[in-house]
Amino acid sequence: MRRLPAHFISQIAAVEVVERPASIVKELLENSLDPGAATLRVEVEQGGIQLIRVRDDGAGIHPEDLPLALVRHATSKIASFDDLQHVASLGFRGEALPSIASVARLRLISRTPDRAEGWLVSGDGGDAIAEPAPAAHPVGTTVEVRDLFFNVPARRKFLRSDRTEFSHIEDVIRRLALSRFEVGFGLRHNQRVVLNLEPATEQAARSQRIAALCGQEFATASLYLEKEATGLRVSGWLGLPSMARAQPDLQYFFVNGRPVRDRTIAHAVRQAYQDVLYQDRHPAIVLYLKLDPSLVDVNAHPTKSEVRFRESALVHETVRRLVQTALAAVRPSETPPLADVGERLRLGGFGPGAPPGSGRFFGGQHPLPLPLQVQERFASYGQLHPPALPVVPLPDGNAPLAEGECPPLGYALGQLHGCYILAENGEGLIVVDLHAAHERILYQRLKRAHAAGNLQTQSLLVPVTLTVSAREQHLAEEHHALFGQAGLSVAAIGPETLIVRQIPALLTGSDIAGLVRDMLADLAAHETTDRSVTAILGLLSSVACHGAVRANRPLNLMEMNALLREIETTEHGGQCNHGRPTWIQLNLDELDRLFRRGR
Repeated sequence: MRRLPAHFISQIAAVEVVERPASIVKELLENSLDPGAATLRVEVEQGGIQLIRVRDDGAGIHPEDLPLALVRHATSKIASFDDLQHVASLGFRGEALPSIASVARLRLISRTPDRAEGWLVSGDGGDAIAEPAPAAHPVGTTVEVRDLFFNVPARRKFLRSDRTEFSHIEDVIRRLALSRFEVGFGLRHNQRVVLNLEPATEQAARSQRIAALCGQEFATASLYLEKEATGLRVSGWLGLPSMARAQPDLQYFFVNGRPVRDRTIAHAVRQAYQDVLYQDRHPAIVLYLKLDPSLVDVNAHPTKSEVRFRESALVHETVRRLVQTALAAVRPSETPPLADVGERLRLGGFGPGAPPGSGRFFGGQHPLPLPLQVQERFASYGQLHPPALPVVPLPDGNAPLAEGECPPLGYALGQLHGCYILAENGEGLIVVDLHAAHERILYQRLKRAHAAGNLQTQSLLVPVTLTVSAREQHLAEEHHALFGQAGLSVAAIGPETLIVRQIPALLTGSDIAGLVRDMLADLAAHETTDRSVTAILGLLSSVACHGAVRANRPLNLMEMNALLREIETTEHGGQCNHGRPTWIQLNLDELDRLFRRGR
């Protein structure tokens, strides 16, 4: 056994904090934001490997505190365990600057408002810290970091190309700029201006920042949410289903102003979008949560990128419900255009984010006939097809369709190839996928009918037994009531053995053992699960798809208009159950461009 040298201990500890140049940028910016900086300027060279310089106009550091700034575990942000329970600052560990100084050459210059000059302190990769010296500087702080990992060559070999390292720096600044709209951000790389964001205090300016950082398409095709429930305030921009992506690369979550990557929030968002996403697509979203700091542990990870909620199940349910309700409230009159006409035609009519090769028609799926026992299970819901369609008055054939006199999806003109309804509204032409629209209407009806009739259960003649781990058995016993609410009777009959005696009637013939295992996995990860409900909804979706109007079924104008009026008032009316759009709008300007009118 031997005691490790102090500088070696510092280098080992630094690896936890300083993974790459982006880690340094994150720590320095957080240190600038905590004392109230209004403007932050970042300059980097060679992806941050050669130089990182961060300047702020915050309150500065007093000269007598400067030496402590480079000492491990020295901080002004917490003084007691109670402070740790109510952390409101971004940084608080007191490890960032000492860790950076142990693996790079660091210079820190700072000036407080009550001083006529700034003071400089520096470190050169070792334990020695230079004595503070006077230096010209405006009010605020500048930290300069050069030659990252110059004294740890083995670690430097793991860095990627300049371009890759800079992309990570951009992502860090993007997340912080999204978290603090009131702060201005600037970024230069190799003397080139990359970002120049002014403070955004008004909602319009915030939307402009969203467009600058997340893309104009997202800003246009998103819904703003601001609600509060159960002591949790949820706000942000919800990308419409047309903005769904192949990867979750446009998902930003913030808790009390802190950018985080959190599985609880991500899972809740995924469930909120489950009725409107196509297969494995991921929603685009920028979401902010604000709650009592004592209800969230921000000390769960060395880089502070993860948090732990005291009531994670409550947070999960609140986020899921608020996001889902906001999405369900969107109606055609509130839906922005999906994309420019050229892009839509290239995609074969799909909105942005829809997968290529999805087929010529929106409703081109042809499911197998439902088994007789499944059809009988839905007898209590009545006919799958709509009742007698109401008569919808049509406008005078000689009168123009003015925007103020026309419903959002307009009036039907006719039917194309038995698959699409063509309608005219005040903006131009509406194209509706007959099958997809009818499928969404039926699905929402089935969901309402099922919810109103309570959950019918069925006792199993042959109970299902499954072997589980001790932890899974404990979860099943702890959440016995939750299984009951889902229509499942689950009990322990021995060490690491569960038995299922009762299931929801709609899930007869399903893989019950697999369902229970999935529910236990959800409980272990998120302290909540809705696998049973999701399975039921999946069956309802299949029934709706089977019962919806098929291609090549002729409709008269009254039936077409009745369907248009119903889709206008149906939750998630813009997408079918599989996440495909039910209608698109081609406005007059787009039609003019197609036919080169006015050119």
